[in-house]
Amino acid sequence: MALDTLEITDDVAEKLRIELPAVATAAAEAVISEVPGYRDLRLFAGATLDGAVELALRGFLDVAAASGTSDPASPLQPALDGAYALGRGEARSGRTMDVLLSAYRVGARVAWREWSLVAVEAGVAGDWLSRFAELNFSYIDELSAASVSGYSDELETLDRSRQRTLERFTRRLLAGGSAELLQAEAEQAGWQPPESLCAVILPASRARGLTGTVDARSLQLSEDGSSFESDEDLRIMLVPQITSSERDRLKTSLAGRQAIIGPQRPWVDVSLSYSRAIQVRNLDLPDTSETRDADDHLVDLVIGADSEALSDLKARVLAPLADLRPSTAQKLTETLRSWLLHQGRRDDIAAELFIHPQTVRYRMGQLRDLYGDQLEDPETVLAATIALGIRRSW
Repeated sequence: MALDTLEITDDVAEKLRIELPAVATAAAEAVISEVPGYRDLRLFAGATLDGAVELALRGFLDVAAASGTSDPASPLQPALDGAYALGRGEARSGRTMDVLLSAYRVGARVAWREWSLVAVEAGVAGDWLSRFAELNFSYIDELSAASVSGYSDELETLDRSRQRTLERFTRRLLAGGSAELLQAEAEQAGWQPPESLCAVILPASRARGLTGTVDARSLQLSEDGSSFESDEDLRIMLVPQITSSERDRLKTSLAGRQAIIGPQRPWVDVSLSYSRAIQVRNLDLPDTSETRDADDHLVDLVIGADSEALSDLKARVLAPLADLRPSTAQKLTETLRSWLLHQGRRDDIAAELFIHPQTVRYRMGQLRDLYGDQLEDPETVLAATIALGIRRSW
């Protein structure tokens, strides 16, 4: 946006330029005195605060005297570029934008005070002086807007850079490594480790709005679903956790998101939590939108560790039923399983199978005829319990 310009005589322009270094010094001293954080500060390209202010004020004089040019806006661009770079530098320094905006306001006030004295001594008219003041503060508004834009752009750049750094670090954590190496990489990434972490895996589509409900130190990573033999992309989160109440809160925030929560582990061993969560996700469990806690599926994991061995064990346990009709074998298998899980309590078995207790007694008689003394053998009972008595937590 182009600023209005002024008709400045060569004589007035020369007087203003002669006073430029003194005006810049006065403005810089006021900034140092009134704005915390700018004392002895070097802003950019090695220039002191005095020099930076002088560059900005020189740009103002160029704009104010630009009425004779074919493009009055052209003198403004170098000043805007400098203000934009200054805003980016402020973001890198970690200071807030309010500090720089305060410096602009203080500098503009002092510059106007000093230059107005020069203009009055030069005998300029009152209406010219009024327009001079308006142009001065409009110019500062333009510089402030450019700095705000640079500040915002730099924050986005820094945020993207930090996110990439944290993503690389997250992958290193998931891959595992020595505590010393991981600690060094955590420091390089600027991440303060908690005492322990748990891994969470959930569909990326279910992760919206979740960031604000978990610990700010949580690490996140997006993964292509093909890596998990999934039709949808997934989100991996490493969430700080120490107490059982924190885990309960995590479960609450993940309710209905189809998440898998791995066990709590020391942060350097979170790869073990991640591995456990993957194992639970790969279990043959009913399709549901409920969130699952890996700690609730330890039996399923142990039994499912070798599916082929489990099939062989089940075949050996059920060998006495092999010659029966399929329907009869199925009923007796269900009864044997219930008998094992309910430790022979006839009424509980009947209630589970929706049959009469006498029917339970009859079927158990058949099973004892087929198995003989094996049902009294602890090793046989253990094998049958593992093969048939899988208790899933759904």
